[in-house]
Amino acid sequence: MTTSIANSLGFGSGIDTAKLVSDLTAASSQPKLDRIKTMANANQAKVSALAQARSDLEGFASSLSDLVAGGTLRTQPTSSNTAAIEAKALSGSLLGSLASSVTVNQLARAQTLYSPYQASATTAVGQGKLTLNIGGTAHDIIISVSNDSLTGLRDAINATGSSVTASIVSDNAGSRLVMKGSTGAANAFSLTPSASSEPALSRFAYNGGASGMTLGQSAQDALFFVDGIEMSRTTNTISDAVPGVELTLKQANAATPIQLGADRSTDTLRQTLKDFVSAFNTLKTDLGKARTANSGGQVLVGLDRELNGLLNRAVTSHATVNSLNDIGIATNRDGTIRVDQTKLEKVIASNPDEVEAIFNPLRDSIHSETSDPGIASVMSNLAQKMTTTDGVLDVLGSRLKREGDALTASRTDVETRAESYRKRLEKQYSAMDNRIGALKATQSYLDQQIQLWSNQSN
Repeated sequence: MTTSIANSLGFGSGIDTAKLVSDLTAASSQPKLDRIKTMANANQAKVSALAQARSDLEGFASSLSDLVAGGTLRTQPTSSNTAAIEAKALSGSLLGSLASSVTVNQLARAQTLYSPYQASATTAVGQGKLTLNIGGTAHDIIISVSNDSLTGLRDAINATGSSVTASIVSDNAGSRLVMKGSTGAANAFSLTPSASSEPALSRFAYNGGASGMTLGQSAQDALFFVDGIEMSRTTNTISDAVPGVELTLKQANAATPIQLGADRSTDTLRQTLKDFVSAFNTLKTDLGKARTANSGGQVLVGLDRELNGLLNRAVTSHATVNSLNDIGIATNRDGTIRVDQTKLEKVIASNPDEVEAIFNPLRDSIHSETSDPGIASVMSNLAQKMTTTDGVLDVLGSRLKREGDALTASRTDVETRAESYRKRLEKQYSAMDNRIGALKATQSYLDQQIQLWSNQSN
């Protein structure tokens, strides 16, 4: 065995051949292994630097998109009575000049019906067919021996897939069926049993007059005025009455108009620009490290060039305020950026909507994703182009991985060849030890014979 050979090295010759084998093996392989280790460390440094730059780019773009989508940079509508009307800005709206008066005369509501009490939810209701009619659309409800109960009737109504839902309410008096439709007068409904149905089903009929079911609440539209213009809607959540604003009507009071205004979040915008500068500069610094680690890396040079171009790129269609440079983002000598506070304050005072549009671009028939992408969309597209599969950073990362894998394979190959070389040396020196041991034995025998001959001669 190899271990036995290694342990016996030097036994016959007296030479420390085990150390000699180790030193010869190391002399043969160590320079190659050291060179591979140096190259592997350099490769890992490239990978780490690239991964950090990629993480910065993706995080920067994602954070900016989330901030814009969250609406904190968007001018928010205000309501003089939030208990009566809540107002929320719609995406793609600029509300700096919002000033409207809204009077709510009537809230939208849904029709509700309830049946007379039954002993329990499992008591039979009668078999036959009921027709549920909602705004002229009919839905058939079949009650047979398999579902002849209040529970079965509820489930059959819900199974129609209509806008009317049914439930069962039970208390000490028994169980009753409750039905509710969608808000708006157009969603009023009736329930009519067929002539061939069992008479008991008539307890669940409703046709707008005297019938088996009791009307709890009639369906009606929301009625309101916006700046003196009368309007009606089927729901209390309305997004097409005041441009750019979603209204939620909560109370009706025809005698008291509610005033809508705007609250521009300029402080948040200022802080966002500071955060943008900080994140941008971190990205630039880490990108510079990645370029240094990758000996310049033309791919990274291209990314750096695109980042610099963001500052002057028009991201809205406004004639004079359409880029980060226009709102006070300036470049330092070392390539980092800063906020020119004087310029920023001046443009906020003169063109507040246009400053907001850099981050929260307007969306209407004229302003689209193509004409007014906004900085968040441009940044997101850049990050996606660079990091997506087969994107430039992905390609560079894949190349570095292949280089790392090749170095690992080379190290394994050198170690395998070194092990083979070590085994050959062990065998060679073992054979040498054996021959020297044999010669020493012969020498010892001859020494003894000579000594014996000398003694006999004397």
